[in-house]
Amino acid sequence: MKYTLSFLFAALALFTNLAAAAAAEKQLIVDTAFVAEAQKHGALLWDVRSADDFRKGHIPGALNIGSVGTVLRFEHNEDYLPTPQIEKILGDAGIDPAREIIVYGDKADPYVYFGLFTVQYFGGNNAHIYHGGIDDWKAAKKEISTEPAKHLPVALKLQPHPELAVVTEEVVSKLNSNVQIVDARSPKEFSGVDIRAIRGGHIPGAVNIPFQKNWADPDTPAKLAKKEVASKDGMGLKSLDQLKTLYAKLDPEKETIVYCQSGVRAAESATVLKDLGFKNVKVYDSSWLGYANALSTPVDDVSFFNVGQMNNKLDTMQRRLDAMERVLSEIVHAMK
Repeated sequence: MKYTLSFLFAALALFTNLAAAAAAEKQLIVDTAFVAEAQKHGALLWDVRSADDFRKGHIPGALNIGSVGTVLRFEHNEDYLPTPQIEKILGDAGIDPAREIIVYGDKADPYVYFGLFTVQYFGGNNAHIYHGGIDDWKAAKKEISTEPAKHLPVALKLQPHPELAVVTEEVVSKLNSNVQIVDARSPKEFSGVDIRAIRGGHIPGAVNIPFQKNWADPDTPAKLAKKEVASKDGMGLKSLDQLKTLYAKLDPEKETIVYCQSGVRAAESATVLKDLGFKNVKVYDSSWLGYANALSTPVDDVSFFNVGQMNNKLDTMQRRLDAMERVLSEIVHAMK
């Protein structure tokens, strides 16, 4: 009987460890220890920062295509480039979405989450995000490399998965349905005070939960600028219980659409919701740029972009620059 109990306890411990490992594998957001282990067994590390930042120091073996938000999207509407172009960009860099991938950049940078969404959108189902990024890696005294990683280009044939996202027409069609909509922008954008498209305001029925609210201290960037804190520690994610409280008014069983200005900040909040167990989360990729500029779409707290006011401000700025140039020219002339 003693041996039987010992066997049962051992089996239970093994099952518990395996279950814990399986749960960790399913988590999208991972920590430094997870990344270090993944690095050992050959996972692909994708650094989504600019090429300059990458050259200054990155996790050994990481690959880079430059700033993900710039390289893979059109400048005017911030939508994805045609799939064949993305196939070439990622393929030339050796980044295959079919592989196990860890996406990282600067700590809490939402563009890292956009990188993860890109992997998922183009078929990757074994991808994770390192929220702490290069900052946590350095803080842990891990090795930093300035050498470009050796890689082999891969020929990619990517298949987009549009079911992970929604388009403007679909959002409008679901406004009076049982779908819940999360606006991850700032309160000023939500209320129409900060206008970043033809119109300001928000999608009717949307709930405003700014993406920075996912962080332990959302005010950390402002505190860093004022030198009130010395590190980005406050930009780490809240605890699981705190995140559950943040989104407590939402139903994990309902379809959830998340949007922001162009889908980047929304990608972070969508990833957090998925890790919290929300069953059907979609990113509105075109987000407010696509919705507000459609003009026919209904908007709450609507405001309009004042072109004349902007031109006046630009003219004032130009006059100041001209005056500064004249003063500098006089100084240079006097020094001769």
